[in-house]
Amino acid sequence: QVQLVESGGALVQAGGSLRLSCAASGGTFSDYAMGWFRQTPGKAREFVAAISRSAYNTYYTNSVKGRFTISRDNTKNTLYLQMNSLKPDDTAVYYCAARGGIGPYIDTRYDYWGQGTQVTVSS
Repeated sequence: QVQLVESGGALVQAGGSLRLSCAASGGTFSDYAMGWFRQTPGKAREFVAAISRSAYNTYYTNSVKGRFTISRDNTKNTLYLQMNSLKPDDTAVYYCAARGGIGPYIDTRYDYWGQGTQVTVSS
């Protein structure tokens, strides 16, 4: 059983930056492809970014390409999402997720999810 805990969410002005972290425990982190998703009230959870278990491959949704960077440190069992040039439309609860396999995976069929961290971007 893998436990995931996100941190780093905050209130930030448009154009600002944040780095989200996701600490994993209870499993072998390098066995899992990882992803970031986000959700706003009344909407389905949407894919943001994903990374293969080796960190060799990454994938982004179009709206964050060039602004967000997903990375992982398998020695620290931690996943990151560096978010730059933030926009009000990026406001959401951000979730990290783990899925057994090479990855990256862009659908929501992940095995484990964190509790989420709130990101609010003011205009």
